[in-house]
Amino acid sequence: MIVPTHQPRLQPQTASIPGGSGESGAREHKSVLRHLASLLQLLSANPDAGGGARRSAPPPERGSPPPQQFQPRGDASMLPDPAACGPAAAGETVSPATSLLAFTLLELLMVIAIMGIIAAIALPSIRGLKPNAKVAGTRVLLDAVGRARQLALSQRTTVYMVFLTTNFWTDPAASSWSAADWAAATNLCDKQLTGYAYVALRSVGDQPGVQHPNYLSAWRTLPAGAYIDPRKFILPGSPPANGLILTNTTLTYGVGSLSVPPFWRTTGIPFPSETNWAPNNTFISLPYIAFDGTGQLFSGLTGPELIPISEGNVAYARDPNTKAALALAPQVNEVPPGNTVENYSLVYIDRLTGRAHVEHRKVQ
Repeated sequence: MIVPTHQPRLQPQTASIPGGSGESGAREHKSVLRHLASLLQLLSANPDAGGGARRSAPPPERGSPPPQQFQPRGDASMLPDPAACGPAAAGETVSPATSLLAFTLLELLMVIAIMGIIAAIALPSIRGLKPNAKVAGTRVLLDAVGRARQLALSQRTTVYMVFLTTNFWTDPAASSWSAADWAAATNLCDKQLTGYAYVALRSVGDQPGVQHPNYLSAWRTLPAGAYIDPRKFILPGSPPANGLILTNTTLTYGVGSLSVPPFWRTTGIPFPSETNWAPNNTFISLPYIAFDGTGQLFSGLTGPELIPISEGNVAYARDPNTKAALALAPQVNEVPPGNTVENYSLVYIDRLTGRAHVEHRKVQ
C-alpha cells in the first residue's frame, strides 16, 4: 500500500461560547472559568469524591514517631478502628473483625459434611485393623500342616505332627518319667490345646527296622486367642455325642450335620523329648496326624482330616512367684459362645493328596 506524503491541513475552528457575543459573552465566559477553577480545587482536596485514585500518605515529619504496623491476632479488640483505615469505596462496608475472624454457616456445614464423609470411609478400615484370632489361628495351623507334609517329602519318611491334650501328665506312662522329664513336661503345661511339634521315627539312611526318633522342631503354639476345640481330643471310639458335630454344613452331600472325628492316638513317640527313647518302651498317648514319604495323609480311618479352630481364652494355672506353668487343666472360655459350631473355621486335609485348605461356614 502507498501512503500519500501530503495530507490536507486541518483548519482550526473556534469554539463558540454560549450566551451570545460581545461584552455579555465575555462575562459569561469568565463566570464559567471561575466555576471550573472552584471544581478543580474541590477535586484536589478530596480525590475520592470523583472516583479517582487515593492519594498516597505524606511522608512523616522528622522527629515524629513511626506509624504503627497492624498485626492481625485472634483478639478482635486489637483490630484498628475502621475510621482510621481511610474512607471506603462507594457501596463497600468495612468490617475488619468479620473479614478476618468469622465464617459463614455454609462454610461450617461444608466442613461438617467433609468430616462425616472421611469418618464413614475410615471407620471400616479401622475395624479391619482389629486382629481376628480365629482367622489367624486357622492360617497358622494351615501353614503348620503344610510344613509337616513338606518335611515328610524331604525326609522320605513318615512325619508325625503331634499335639498336646489336657492333663497329659496323668497318663499311666508318665510314672516312668525321670526328674528331667518331669521338668520338661511341666514347661509344656501352658501349651495344652495349642501346642504342636514335628517328630520322625526314622531318618534317611537308617537300616530297615531300626528307629532313631527325632524331634524336627521345638514345641510351637497357635496365636493368642485361638485353640483347637477340646472335643477334637476325645479318645477314638467315644460316643459321637461327646464329640464335635457341625450342623447345617455344606461339607456333606447337600446340607446336613457332620461329626468331626477325633485325633488318632499313638504311644510310640517319645515324650517329652527323644532322650528317653528305648526300644519297646511305651510312652504317653499323644494325638497326632501323619504324612508318609509320598505326602499322603497317613492317620485316621477314611475320609479327610478336619481340625476345628475355636476363638476364646485359654487360662493356664501358674505359680504366683515364678510364673511357671503348673500341672493343672486349663480353663477354656469360648468367646463368643458357640463360635466353633455356628461360625466354624477348620483345616481340611485331603487324604489322597495330603494337601490342606481352610473351610468355613458359608452364608446360604
